Amino acid sequence: MLLSQEEKNRYSRHILLSEIGEEGQLKLKSAKVLVIGAGGLGCPVLQYLSAAGVGTIGIVDGDQVGLSNLQRQILYTTQDIGFSKAEKAMEKLKAMNPLLDYKIYTSHLSKDNVFEIFEQYDVVVDCTDNFPTRYMINDACVILKKPLVFGAIFKFDGQVTVLNYKGGPTYRCLFPEAPGAGEMPNCSEIGVIGVLPGIIGSLQANEVIKMITGIGDVLSGKFFVFDALTMQSSNFEFALNPQNLEREELEENYVAFCGLEQEVTAEEITAETLKEWQSSQKDFQLLDVREAWEREEFNIGGQHIPLSFIPHRFSEVDFSKPTVIYCQKGGRSMQALRFLKQKSIASEQLHSLSGGMDYWQDFINS
Repeated sequence: MLLSQEEKNRYSRHILLSEIGEEGQLKLKSAKVLVIGAGGLGCPVLQYLSAAGVGTIGIVDGDQVGLSNLQRQILYTTQDIGFSKAEKAMEKLKAMNPLLDYKIYTSHLSKDNVFEIFEQYDVVVDCTDNFPTRYMINDACVILKKPLVFGAIFKFDGQVTVLNYKGGPTYRCLFPEAPGAGEMPNCSEIGVIGVLPGIIGSLQANEVIKMITGIGDVLSGKFFVFDALTMQSSNFEFALNPQNLEREELEENYVAFCGLEQEVTAEEITAETLKEWQSSQKDFQLLDVREAWEREEFNIGGQHIPLSFIPHRFSEVDFSKPTVIYCQKGGRSMQALRFLKQKSIASEQLHSLSGGMDYWQDFINS
């Protein structure tokens, strides 16, 4: 394999670096990297790996572009809203660098497809935002002996590390146990400063390039933490637990392993039951307590009163028939339900949709 003249021109600034040179650029050209998640972290990772000339880039993302994504997912534009992230990402990356081979996977990563996909790549980059998927990605990489570049963001803080690199520590060495339910909300619940995923995603791409070309010190066994408010960073070392390299199969249920199985209370209604109500044409009503921009992205109908307006506008709702209150994840709808109960609204008629629109969409699409 050789570099064409076009490639020599395109990657000339890499080739000028004695640490990379033509040999290193050829390593990038022959490399196959899988990026899981084309969101806040995935966008800069994909852009820099594409610009760097990584020969084959895989993109896994089952979501569509939403209006709220545009604050930080700068690979997309307003015109992309409603379209597949993986498809739009590939379209933009091809325009940036048409010399590469892009492969997309528009379904969510699962136990059913993880091995089939991972086997095709040299390096895996985790740009996801939930613990069940992170543990599954880690375990699959351990079983297949694939190095994993991990990144995470939380409000103003970012984290980067390299896992399972040449027999080094794994994600389970860093986090032997998953945080409890509700302990670590994601950015859709607590927010994130828009530039942070750009910073952390760029660092993830940097680790990928270092591994492929064999330069520098890879963040294996080191946990890099960055604070965007203070511009301070720290590097913590963590050790390998050899038992974590002995894994031979995936967990039966990663949601259960992370303690996130849905426990439906008497005040809640499941997506399955709501679907049955709809199918049987049961006489009930829906009340959406999310913000207007969330409703515009996706809704299942019904009356719309944001949670902050419920104390002033609840009299607008006729509670004489069963009422299903819904939000994005189930928290705000439960707050609304409890407020209405305090006002002596017929409690037996009130139901909060368990898991909100997130769970509803997963259920409908499953």
